[in-house]
Amino acid sequence: MKEDDLGTTPTTPTTSTMRAARFHSYGSPDVIRDEEVPRPVPSPGEVLVEVAATSFNPSELALRAGMLRDVLPLTLPHTPGWDLAGTVVSTGERVIGRLDAGGAAAHYVAVAPELLVPAPRSIPLTAAAAIPVAGLTAWQALFEAARIGAGSRILIIGAGGGVGSFAVQLARRAGAEVLTAEDGEPVDVVLNLAPIAPAAAAALPALLRPGGTAVSVATPIPGGIHLVARPDTGQLSRLVGLVDEGELAVTPAAVRPLAELADVHAEAEAGTLARGKTILVPDASRTAALTRIGPGPRLPSGSRTGEVSGPVPDGRARRRS
Repeated sequence: MKEDDLGTTPTTPTTSTMRAARFHSYGSPDVIRDEEVPRPVPSPGEVLVEVAATSFNPSELALRAGMLRDVLPLTLPHTPGWDLAGTVVSTGERVIGRLDAGGAAAHYVAVAPELLVPAPRSIPLTAAAAIPVAGLTAWQALFEAARIGAGSRILIIGAGGGVGSFAVQLARRAGAEVLTAEDGEPVDVVLNLAPIAPAAAAALPALLRPGGTAVSVATPIPGGIHLVARPDTGQLSRLVGLVDEGELAVTPAAVRPLAELADVHAEAEAGTLARGKTILVPDASRTAALTRIGPGPRLPSGSRTGEVSGPVPDGRARRRS
């Protein structure tokens, strides 16, 4: 696979096998194996995508450990990878998508085309793998659950993580005043993106103005909305448009070989993984660390930002009692 300035030039598969990261049982990070497996053959209504990159999402730790087996049952062996950036083999189209069934942690994946949208043209295709899960989670938390707008005052806990990077930018672009640390004044919205202690989560509603909204994608907030984000290609296309317009920066923390996925899981559990999005590429030649990709966003000034990492869940929004 050859990479150009923006993405990849697809190659016709020459073998019936490929490399993939898989786990055959639930357990610790070392259950993840880098294996030679059959290359998928698309079913009717699917396309074959050559994977440029996927990305790590912290909720995949619970998936691999078996903690989510009651709500997300898997057929083992399982190939993870919810974020996809790649090239449709039959057409050469650069695409991204969110794959709730996983499968992007491989050199190729067969995908229903309705899950895909055209990838940004202004950033490397590998970097675009940071967008689907984290971008959609941020969008739905802000504009569906919290319903922020111009003048909203929002406290974001976990602003330095993968979701937080998008949430801060999108909120500021909407005209909200963004804080990443409590300043003693009440806020309209508290958005929690971090796995904080239950006692800390229980204290967050006290920071709200009367009628304010508490939203969490991690530790639940009593009386607040617990968001489990869903796929939405319309919203994903809007995020792509913002990236190409220079309104939304994509800032992965690092790019690593897919073969290191077990190490990434181990580092995440130990708390030593780089803060922010880790991109995983099947082609080990694309492993240069990235600190900033694409044009900087043109956002209103005056909001405060911070560095706190947080997890990335997926599903629906619901209010907790």
